Amino acid sequence: MTTDQIKERIQELYDENPDNYTEQDETLFTEFKSLLNEGTVRSAEPQSDGWKAVSWVKEGILIGFRMGKLVDYSVNEQFRYFDKHTYPLKQLTLENQVRQVPGGSSIRDGSYISPEVVIMPPVYINVGAYVDAESMVDSHALVGSCAQIGSRVHLSAGVQIGGVLEPIGALPVIVEDGVMVGGSSGIYEGTIVKQNAVIGAGVTLTAGTPIYDLVNEEVIRAKPGEPLVVPEDAVVVPGSRKIEKDFAEENGLSIYTPLIVKYRDEKTDSATVLEDSLR
Repeated sequence: MTTDQIKERIQELYDENPDNYTEQDETLFTEFKSLLNEGTVRSAEPQSDGWKAVSWVKEGILIGFRMGKLVDYSVNEQFRYFDKHTYPLKQLTLENQVRQVPGGSSIRDGSYISPEVVIMPPVYINVGAYVDAESMVDSHALVGSCAQIGSRVHLSAGVQIGGVLEPIGALPVIVEDGVMVGGSSGIYEGTIVKQNAVIGAGVTLTAGTPIYDLVNEEVIRAKPGEPLVVPEDAVVVPGSRKIEKDFAEENGLSIYTPLIVKYRDEKTDSATVLEDSLR
């Protein structure tokens, strides 16, 4: 089947939501999942006016959960796990040219991992995720369902990239090319981090998080129905701002807020360069 034919049938099957799936339906899903694994289709794509969620792809992923039966994937008595038969672990081989260091990482089938990606243990990458070339996913990092990670991105240890499957039209987290995400940071709720930005250690970004741009003296907020967007080359660090309420002032309280303290320059580049000698 062509991609357009698979798309049309996925949309029909999602709306039908049958009680029982046929062998033909499972074959369709297998073909669809192959497109995800190859990176041929994505749950979000860049358009001329910004990133857009690809609803039919997310519908296809959800069909996989609907038709999936819980099976025993245990390796032995000491290593037991149970999951939907439609979403086993991704079968990487040497031909994929992904450097996956041993130590307990799990990559779910239906995700795309480009050649030259480095994965340090333990990592979890969920279905629908897309990780582009020369990126590093460091220890204890999560790449959530449908999250889109660009090329030459460094997700440092403990980074949490939120996932989203429903609602169908919701945009997943987007981290564009060349971004550095510092340790123990969290990026959630469809936030878009534009290319070459630097997210400092411990920064949390959500749709409801305002970012205070100290360089341009403005506040960046997500507009209704649109994601929070971190500007290109922005260097974002954790900060705080005073709460202007009587009780808060009496008790010296403040609230967390991310701050743009500068925009990337040569000094920043030298501090965030990936360790090419380790690749």
